[in-house]
Amino acid sequence: MAYFDSASSAPLHPVARQALLASLDEGWADPARLYREGRRARMLLDAAREAAAEAVGCRADELVFTSSGTRAVHSGVAGVLAGRRRVGRHLIVSSVEHSSVLHAAEVHEAAGGTVARVEVDRSGAVSASSFAEALRPDTALACLQSANHEVGTEQPVAEVAAVCREAGVPLLVDAAQSLGWGRVDGDWSVLTGSAHKWGGPSGVGLLVVRKGVRFAAQGPADERESGRAAGFENIPAIVAAAASLRAVRAEAEAESVRLRELTDRIRTRVPALVPDVEVVGHPERRLPGVVTFSCLYVDGETLLHELDREGFSVSSGSSCTSSTLTPSHVLRAMGVLSEGNVRVSLPAGTAEEDVERFLAVLPGAVAAVREKLSAPAPAAVVREDALVVDALGKRCPIPVIELAKVIADVPVGGTVRVLSDDEAARLDIPAWCEMRGQEYVGEETAERGSAYVVRRVD
Repeated sequence: MAYFDSASSAPLHPVARQALLASLDEGWADPARLYREGRRARMLLDAAREAAAEAVGCRADELVFTSSGTRAVHSGVAGVLAGRRRVGRHLIVSSVEHSSVLHAAEVHEAAGGTVARVEVDRSGAVSASSFAEALRPDTALACLQSANHEVGTEQPVAEVAAVCREAGVPLLVDAAQSLGWGRVDGDWSVLTGSAHKWGGPSGVGLLVVRKGVRFAAQGPADERESGRAAGFENIPAIVAAAASLRAVRAEAEAESVRLRELTDRIRTRVPALVPDVEVVGHPERRLPGVVTFSCLYVDGETLLHELDREGFSVSSGSSCTSSTLTPSHVLRAMGVLSEGNVRVSLPAGTAEEDVERFLAVLPGAVAAVREKLSAPAPAAVVREDALVVDALGKRCPIPVIELAKVIADVPVGGTVRVLSDDEAARLDIPAWCEMRGQEYVGEETAERGSAYVVRRVD
C-alpha cells in the first residue's frame, strides 16, 4: 500500500517513535513539582521547547505547546483579538485558509466583529497588495497560511508581513503544512503548527507569540504553558514532536529536491495520460511533495475508492463526496474544476517505483469511473435558439457530462442552458468552459435551482 496523503497526516518519523518510547519512562511526572521526577520531566519539557523554538526561529519563552494545531489557531486568533480589542474588531483572513482559521473567523463575526476575506488568484495565491487594501484603522489581526493544505501553493508571507508591520497589525501565520520544510520567512507576529503534519505524534501543536504582541488568553486561567494552553502537558508526545521536527529539518534539503522531482513528474505526465484533466496550484511556488489535479466527468469519492483498491491512499477536495454537496472552499476560491479532485501528497521516503505505479494505474482508474458514471441520455429540449438541459436533481459530475454531450447539437454561437440545483455546478460549469474553449455566459435564476448559460464557440 502506498500512502500518498501526508498533507493530512505524515507517518510517524522513526526519531519520533524512539523519543516517545524513551520519554514515557522519564517524562510522566508533573513538571511543576520540585522533587526528582518532576525536575526530570521539567528538563525534558524545557529541552523540547528549546529545540522547537530553534527550529521555528523564535525565543523559547515565546513558544507554548497546545493540544493540537487547531487549538493553537483558535487560541492564537482569540488571544490577539482580545488583546487588541481597543484597536478594533476587524479581522483579515485569506479565502483559502484552513477550516480552523475560517471557523475562528466565523465565531468572531457571530460575536459582532467584522471579517475581510482576501481573494486568491487561479493558482491559489494571495497578493500583498490585496492584504494592504483590506487593512483598516480598526484591523486587530490578519491571518495567512504559509502554504495551502489542498493544492500546496506557497503564500508570499514575507511580503504580507511587511505590509502588516508597516500598518502596525500583527500577522498570524498558520505554518502547519510548511514547518517541516523550513522556517517561515518574514516579520510575522504569531505562528501556529501541528506535529502530526511533519511526522510527530498527533495531539501536539505549537503556538508562538512574539514579544510585544498584545495577547490576552481566553477561557479560565491556567498556570500551565504561560497561561496560553490549559491542561497537563503531554511531555512524551511533546518530546517526540520536537525531536522529529529537528530530524525532518536535517533531511529537508535533500528530500525536498527528490520529492519535487517526483511531483513534477506527476504534474507533467497526468495530463498526457488522462484526457480532460486540470492540474491546479502554483506550478513552481509550492510545497515539494504536493500535487493536485481534477478530472472532468469523474466522481471524486468513487475515484478515491478505485485508487484505494489499487493500493494508493490519496485524498480529495472534490465536491462529490458523501460528506458534502458543496465544493471545497479552496477550489471554489481559486475558480478551478472541483470534479474528480485528487490530492497527492508524498511523504518523505516515497519510492520512485510507487509514483511510477500510480501513473500506470491512474488512467485505468479514471476510465473505470467514467464508465460507471456514464450519464443517461440528457433530457434536452430546444427552445428557440437555445438548447435546455434539465439536470435538476442530479449531482456532480452529471450536469457537466450532460452539457458535454449536447454542446455539439447547437450551432456555433448558439447557447445551452443547464438547469441544476447542485451547488458544485456554479464552479464546475465555468471551469469546463475554460478547459474546452467554450464561452460561459453566466448564471440566471430559474424556477428551481439555477440556469447556467454556455455559448458554443467552435
